[in-house]
This record gives sequence, structure tokens and C-alpha cells, in this order.
Amino acid sequence: MADDAADHIAAPGAAGVVAPGSNEHHAATAPDLGSPAAVRDRLADFDYLADTGLSTAVFLALRTQRPLFLEGEAGVGKTAVAHALAQVLDAPLVRLQCYEGIDASQALYDWDFPRQLLHLRAAEAGGIADADAVEAELYDRRFLIARPLLQALETSPCVLLIDEVDRADDEFEAFLLEILSEFTVTVPEIGTLHATEPPVVIITSNRTREVHDALKRRCYYHWLEHPDFEREIAIVRARLPEVSARLAREVTAVTQALRAADLLKPPGVAETIDWARALAALDVHGLEPEVVMATLGAALKYREDQERARRLDVGQLVRQALAEV
Repeated sequence: MADDAADHIAAPGAAGVVAPGSNEHHAATAPDLGSPAAVRDRLADFDYLADTGLSTAVFLALRTQRPLFLEGEAGVGKTAVAHALAQVLDAPLVRLQCYEGIDASQALYDWDFPRQLLHLRAAEAGGIADADAVEAELYDRRFLIARPLLQALETSPCVLLIDEVDRADDEFEAFLLEILSEFTVTVPEIGTLHATEPPVVIITSNRTREVHDALKRRCYYHWLEHPDFEREIAIVRARLPEVSARLAREVTAVTQALRAADLLKPPGVAETIDWARALAALDVHGLEPEVVMATLGAALKYREDQERARRLDVGQLVRQALAEV
């Protein structure tokens, strides 16, 4: 499915105590996920059409209570796995979007300095009788801002999505490894916070760089390929039921042909869906070279790729792709 085809992110809940090494929590959360086939069917209920390899990976990650590390090209459906799984488990999704330079304070927690300052000024206005008590109050839990990792530890159950970890640096990987090993966080001013129930963790990478082996060894690893022709059509039809079967087949055929054209950024499933949606908005029921040329921006996001597609003779590309289906 498309990496960004769903946007359901829920708010965190309350904190509790961790029970490390137990598999009972996930079994209780999802009693109907007793096999890879059951996982595949439940994901399909929420319009995510997983193949046998992916459904087996999700099942084993849940059963062994290990993070699931999903790697593959952009647009193959890594992020959407987490969205669909959160719906299957009826659990909130907490998302940590990684980027270059992200650090612990942006991923874990930070202090709400404006509120602390207001509290201090209010105490001063009322007359400070016990300075030590006021200082202690400044570092109360109510002034702690929970970032995604702490939100996930305080939300039971939940699905934690650590998205595009390859964008972060090596130091952040080491920090993640520590958090994922124990699911505890120590805040010096407060103490140690534990997860009542370890979150279901999904980590994604577009492989813009190699992620260290230490983090991968902690996880169950799965590489996501682009779907085959028939499954990609089914994905488009599931996401966009208003799109005709003919248009879904033709858009999928041309998109898959473009993937073999040595582009800088080959279109993923997300782009197939976006393209079909754009064509449906134009009330197009079948592809013509002129329509393809006018709507290339839905599938190809680089000027160089669009120019290369035009040099390939889009008309011939469309006719060849349709002839093969």
C-alpha cells in the first residue's frame, strides 16, 4: 500500500509498569491474529493487501514481541503497514518521524519552560514560603512534554511507528536501541517511567543509508518489494473504489513500465494511487498519450524523470504497456 495513504494518529494515554518478556499482552489485544493468513485477512479488512511474506513478518513480530523493521523503496507501503495494523489492533498509533539531527529531547521528552516560568511567577506573587518545595514543583510530571517515544510508553496498548530511521544519525540509532531493549525511560528529576505494555513497534527505512546491524538484529526484518501487477491493481481498487477497473489496470501498467525506465525516483504504489485519483478527478476513463503527458506530475516528482519519460515516447509506452495486459 502507499506509505502515506492513511493519516490516523491518535493521542497518547496513561503510564504504567512494564512486564518485559511477556507475549500475553499482544495475544490479548488481537485474539483473532493466530496465523499469518489471519493477519493477511484482517489487514485486508482495512484495505491493506499484504502478501504472504509481509503477513508472516507481521505475525512473527507480534508473536515474538519484537520490533518489525521494514525496508524498501519509497512508496511501497511501509508506513501504511503501521496505520493498518493500528486499526486491526484497535490501538492508537504514535508516530516518530525521523530526520537528520533529531535528538533525544525531540523524540523522548522535554520540559515545558513557559509553563514552569508562569508557575514560578505565580508562586512569587503569592509569596514563596518554601523555596525547595517550589523548585520541586517545577519538575513535576505535569510540566513534562511527552514526545512520541514517551507517548508510546505511556499509551497501552499502542502501535509505535518509527518512520524513516535511515534519515537519523548513528547516535540516534544507539539511543533507539536502548529504548527498545527495555521500554523504560529515566527522567532524572522524576524517576524511571515504565510501559505497562510494550508497544507494537514498526521501524521503516528507505535505505538511503545502511542502518547499523545492532538495531536490525533487535528486530524482525522484512524487505518490501513493489507488488506484482494484479496485486497493485487490487490495491488501487481497494483505495479508490470510484476508479474503474479499466483505468486501474491501465494506470498500473504504465506505472510499472515507468519503474523499468531507469528513473531517478521510480514511482511507487503511492504514486500509482495518486495518479489514478488525479485521472478520476479529470473524469478520465481510459489512458491516452496526451492525458499521460498532462498528468505526469502525479507519478514523477523530478523534472529529469519527466523529461526522460517524454523522450521515451509516452505514446509508445502507453500502447506497449496496454498491449501487455
